[in-house]
Amino acid sequence: MDLTELKALAAAEKAKFKPLRVHCCTSTGCQAAQSLEVKNNLAQAIKDKGLGDRAEVVGVGCMGFCGRGPLVQFAHDHQLFETVTPDQAEAIVDVLVGGEGDLVKGDPEHPFFSRQFHIVRKNSGNINPDRIEDYIAVGGYQSLYKALFEMSPAEVVAEITASGLRGRGGGGFPTGIKWATVAKMPEGQKYVICNGDEGDPGAFMDRSVLESDPHLVLEGMAIAAYAVGANHGYIYVRAEYPLAIQRLETAIKQAKKYGLLGSQVFDSPFDFKVDIRIGAGAFVCGEETALIHSIEGKRGNPRPRPPYPAQEGLWHCPTLINNVETYGNISAIIEKGAAWYSGIGTEKSKGTKIFALTGKIRNNGLIEVPMGITLREIVEEMGGGVPDGTIKAVQTGGPSGGCIPAHLLDTPVDYDSLTQVGSMMGSGGMVVMDTSTSMVEVAQFYMDFCQEESCGKCIPCRAGTVQLHAMLTRLLKKQATLADLQTMEQLCYMVKEMSLCGLGMTAPNPVLSTLQYFRSEYEELLQPMPAMPTNHALTV
Repeated sequence: MDLTELKALAAAEKAKFKPLRVHCCTSTGCQAAQSLEVKNNLAQAIKDKGLGDRAEVVGVGCMGFCGRGPLVQFAHDHQLFETVTPDQAEAIVDVLVGGEGDLVKGDPEHPFFSRQFHIVRKNSGNINPDRIEDYIAVGGYQSLYKALFEMSPAEVVAEITASGLRGRGGGGFPTGIKWATVAKMPEGQKYVICNGDEGDPGAFMDRSVLESDPHLVLEGMAIAAYAVGANHGYIYVRAEYPLAIQRLETAIKQAKKYGLLGSQVFDSPFDFKVDIRIGAGAFVCGEETALIHSIEGKRGNPRPRPPYPAQEGLWHCPTLINNVETYGNISAIIEKGAAWYSGIGTEKSKGTKIFALTGKIRNNGLIEVPMGITLREIVEEMGGGVPDGTIKAVQTGGPSGGCIPAHLLDTPVDYDSLTQVGSMMGSGGMVVMDTSTSMVEVAQFYMDFCQEESCGKCIPCRAGTVQLHAMLTRLLKKQATLADLQTMEQLCYMVKEMSLCGLGMTAPNPVLSTLQYFRSEYEELLQPMPAMPTNHALTV
């Protein structure tokens, strides 16, 4: 297949789209709320009303407004329906052909939608993730063709470097530098890995991308493999994501059928095979070296670095590891250029970021926003604020991040700004808390998570997280003293500085950030100081 044939296929597939196209979300969350039944009933209603020649219902990926699902939207005029139930299918079809219906209508111009800027989620909610033809119809795999036939591997690396893209897995390491390091290693076996081991509580960004647009990730991986000289890739996904795994398996088979994966991609000398590895749900396997050990069939423990995976990774070969969202940016950068991408965001944080907006907030779900937007814009404008009371804090970065108080809501959302206020970008969890939230309980929750997920290889993390959790528990039982609080703070810094990998290094962050901004809540739980004995003068 060449570019002409690919574009012809795209045009032919687009021509098959019927004028009245109904999109029904079939993501994991909406399926739990009967979205598949909604989809089936919509298809039956279209058939019963004799509209099959001009109307169709398409199961699509996540539309973002997760708290209002299942969602149904008309492609031609963007009418949106929220909290749809299976028995409303006939009423929706009536509206489709100009009638009226007693339905809950959403507003596509709501700030939740209008303030977003889609790059990675550009196809989510618009294409059928189970059909490669839908992806090709919207321009899919044309960036891969461009990379293979119009650019050298070095030029691809240079384009990614110039774009300013940083890894979306948490650390924010410059993607171009990582690619260049692998590319410069001696010729021989190299690997490309997609880290889909999303384990932060409340985070579901990567799951949504894999469920909604699996070919976007595969195309990004293939471009990366060409750039660094790899011919084999692995996608590491946790077993708790069965729908993502199913859609990836389907996508890989379809891409092989069209010659877009496997041997001689696009009839070129480039070969690229992709396999899926399913993780058992260990949070520590999100760390690069632990993930590599898991793929190799070993216990998922991290190892000291250097050597870094880019130098010696999977089976001791140079290995490129990026996460789902990072690969999701690649095709757009190749298509539109580094200058376009670097014009989005801030000076040091380019592009967009996907967040899972959850917690005490009116509008929860997935958002993709330009870097540099403020927390206030996200929480108050897009999220609609808290239902009752006022905002107390926003927790970003999951167990590795921190709690940012309400008076800092004007902080820009970028890598450096979040770090400066004691938190981090992380993979993209964003939990909103109101004034009823105990910040000590929040710290205890995240420490409980970290102690359970510690692999136990290094003592600072293995023992330190247990002791920190015990100290927080004593505080909440009002059994701790000021000396205990001081010891806990010292222990936080010891665990942070002495742990082997990122899990232990960042585990104290929720404690330290809540101590920084909400110390009074800790002090209120301390045991009162014993009364000093009264000195009585001796009388003779």
